[in-house]
Amino acid sequence: MTDFPERTLRIGTRSSPMALAQVEQVSALLRKHEPELTIDVVPVTTEADKWQGDLAQLGGKGLYVKEIDTMLQRGDVDMAVHCVKDVPGDRPLPQGLIFAAYLLRDDVRDVLLFPEGSGRQTLDDLPPGSVVATSAVRRKAQINRVRPDLSVVRVRGAVGSRVEKLDGKRRVDAELDAMVLATSGLERLGIAHRGRQVFSVEEMLPAVGAGTLGLECRRDDAAVAALLARLNDERTMTEITAERVMLHGLRGHCNSPIAGHCITDPDGQLSLRGMVFSRDGSKFVHAHIWGESDNDPATLGTRVCAELLRQGARDIIEGIPH
Repeated sequence: MTDFPERTLRIGTRSSPMALAQVEQVSALLRKHEPELTIDVVPVTTEADKWQGDLAQLGGKGLYVKEIDTMLQRGDVDMAVHCVKDVPGDRPLPQGLIFAAYLLRDDVRDVLLFPEGSGRQTLDDLPPGSVVATSAVRRKAQINRVRPDLSVVRVRGAVGSRVEKLDGKRRVDAELDAMVLATSGLERLGIAHRGRQVFSVEEMLPAVGAGTLGLECRRDDAAVAALLARLNDERTMTEITAERVMLHGLRGHCNSPIAGHCITDPDGQLSLRGMVFSRDGSKFVHAHIWGESDNDPATLGTRVCAELLRQGARDIIEGIPH
């Protein structure tokens, strides 16, 4: 007997191979609960996917989710699967939408790749002046912090096509010596073997929401919200809450070099580490705070945000020189 009404569940998603792989993962989990569920995948190529320039000129990474959110609000789809790291933190969710669930978090770490056939294994193997590609200001800032002698360039596009650029199979402006990507992305595409040096979170603090898929629906669609809630991982939701409260307090958007990672210790104690960088990595502030007696994630996020602001995070985000 099914708990979900007889209707087709329409899932809005970006049309990239990664996004479609994520929807396939979510669909399989949903069918474990509802074996008879009919799912209709509605792929869309967003404006951000088509744009080859700097996303900051268009309004940031939030454009990846904006068009799908509009479809959800209009009722063209019933739910959306978003990478939480792509969801802007400087404004509330669109009217009438909620995250009904967060899936169990994947590996949050970043990993260094080299071109096919390269014998290099680590960042230390790169000679001065080497060109390292990444899509994230957060990564660029942290690489420049430890290796200011490297040239860090922005490369966008689907993960698979980025790896092809690294291997010289697609045209790029400069020959690439290395690339930094998310471990979870390589795993979803089945190419985790390409990774060489996996950075610890101490070496490269992840983006807020890294490694997490959020399942979004309309607040007033009780049937879909209840279905999605069955996939929610409480621990992940708690950690994401702390990170996103910090991000929201910093008024952080997708072009802000902000990193944040909350963990739950074996005894249940929360701790949140946050960092804000200048774009070149030359200036940064850092805070690492443990939850108080009530261990409330929102309180923890607020405290870390306040400490970063006290250290001058606002001026760094705004690019105000000192």
